[in-house]
Amino acid sequence: MKTTFLKQWCVFLAALLLSFSVFAKGSPDSGVGNVAAGTLPPEAQQTLALIKQGGPYPYAKDGVVFGNYEGVLPRQKRGYYHEFTVKTPKARNRGARRIISGGNPQTSGEYYYTKDHYQTFQRIRE
Repeated sequence: MKTTFLKQWCVFLAALLLSFSVFAKGSPDSGVGNVAAGTLPPEAQQTLALIKQGGPYPYAKDGVVFGNYEGVLPRQKRGYYHEFTVKTPKARNRGARRIISGGNPQTSGEYYYTKDHYQTFQRIRE
């Protein structure tokens, strides 16, 4: 009797952990909304234009690899995503706003905007 209960309990825990793992990593575009490029803040529109023309970028860290450690964006190989700073008015540092590009930043057409430092993302639709 105890063995059966223990087995059932282990199966339940395994299923729970698996479901949490799937939820935490996300599936493609899970938790990612959409935003029209024309409705982005002006600073984000300027950053998007800079990305498409290949710079020059105002911040040294612009263009670095974005790891997608939060798992909100669709899974890709390391090095696929790159991040770019969106200027935040009155911020003394880089602020929390970024645009993340997929693939080749200049040509991919895959861009995501975050205004809260990777907590939420919106896919930019042009």
